[in-house]
Amino acid sequence: MMLEQKIYELVTKYKLIEKGDKIVLGVSGGPDSICMLTILHNLKKQIDFEVLVAHVNHGLRENAKLDETFVKQFCDSLKIPCFIKQVNIKELAKSQKKGLEEMGRMVRYHFFDEVMEKTNSNKIAIAHNANDCAETIIMNILRGTGTRGLIGMEMRSGKYIRPFLKTKRFEIEAYLNESNIVARYDESNEDNSYTRNKIRNIVLPYLEQEFNPNIITTLERLADIIKEEEDYWQKKVNTIYQEICLFDDSLNGTEIILDLKKFNQLEKVEQKRMILYSIHKLFGTTKGIEKIHMDDIIKLCNNNIGNKYLTPNKHIKVVTQKKQLKIMSVACESVRN
Repeated sequence: MMLEQKIYELVTKYKLIEKGDKIVLGVSGGPDSICMLTILHNLKKQIDFEVLVAHVNHGLRENAKLDETFVKQFCDSLKIPCFIKQVNIKELAKSQKKGLEEMGRMVRYHFFDEVMEKTNSNKIAIAHNANDCAETIIMNILRGTGTRGLIGMEMRSGKYIRPFLKTKRFEIEAYLNESNIVARYDESNEDNSYTRNKIRNIVLPYLEQEFNPNIITTLERLADIIKEEEDYWQKKVNTIYQEICLFDDSLNGTEIILDLKKFNQLEKVEQKRMILYSIHKLFGTTKGIEKIHMDDIIKLCNNNIGNKYLTPNKHIKVVTQKKQLKIMSVACESVRN
């Protein structure tokens, strides 16, 4: 089938799947993940790799148990190992004071990691498609984002691969129809109280009808352009970092020290990227770091008055001291003191 050939060419071109890989597939039972499971199972003959399935029953819907049973039986029919986790997401989200979507995502990815480690697998495949990526880009724009947010999703991010990221939803539906496969339907996808559903069901169809019938392809092309530029900047910033870094204890999560004079000689765009790069290196995320925080740090550095500091959030402390720019963990500083 055409889609199988398309996925084969994509995963070999970008080396998403290679001979000897052992891959955990996140499978909900919906069209996207069932299509991914079916096609990757068929591609095993051509590439020689293993697959196994991880499914999370979130306990949110009446049909959740039926989804779980469907996934288990589907895997049994293909003789593929299936690992299942049952969890009450609503209670967990309440106890941890998180939204249902965020909590669900955290539990899923933690379980995928758990299964990967338990089975000595080396990759995790997620069934995100081109429509999902377009939705993410729009969500990021609405919330406020830098250029990196315009990528939406990446085909490869560490151990995670997304073999269907260049595949549109209608292609998946057509493949399942041709294959006479009926996947599970998640009725909560119609609930427009969720931001992503609102974008999927209202915003994107409106943009397609009123402005650009090829909006998914247009956003996909935008993401590719931004990805190329971000890859360039990542290499450039890494080179600059090596030149201006005086001390790096990011492995222990304590602090990074940069040469203040050299930092001040950088272009402003380089300074901002250096701040984000250093924070991400130290904490594994830049969540909560906004333009105003970076502007304040740059202003602090430019003033170059000793022993001044900023705390962009409760975890990070930024200090200018003795011709040095220190980015520190508040928790580690408290332990030292």
